Amino acid sequence: MKDQGSMHKKVQEMCDCYATNDPLKEMSKLKNDSDTEAAAVKWFALAALHGVNNNAKEISIHRGDDGKITVLAEYRTSELPSPGHDAGLRIFETFRDMTHIDTDKGKTALALGIRDSSIELNVKIRMKDGTEKISIGFPKR
Repeated sequence: MKDQGSMHKKVQEMCDCYATNDPLKEMSKLKNDSDTEAAAVKWFALAALHGVNNNAKEISIHRGDDGKITVLAEYRTSELPSPGHDAGLRIFETFRDMTHIDTDKGKTALALGIRDSSIELNVKIRMKDGTEKISIGFPKR
């Protein structure tokens, strides 16, 4: 059995590593990453950093029934860089592994340490009619 705690730790380490980088710029490079597991972890860390830095209400990743992966931020309607198909699929697997949500619909709080502080994110996963959506809710500042 895989140590599920280690994935959470990897995300926190990525947050620490990329804390001073431009998350959107780094997100746009993920579609070229051949290591989809690392890309999925990196995407989550970058999405968390972008959300915190830009006072986002929510960032969601959506996989349509056609397989297309899109990412939206709710602080204003705008599409963020897609991680690409392969890394996008791995992101869905990674979130399900980290949150232990195995049903079509579920939500949980996820504490994430970033440098010397932490933040509690609200993660929701929904699957309906062949589409799947993960939403990362950020607390008000």
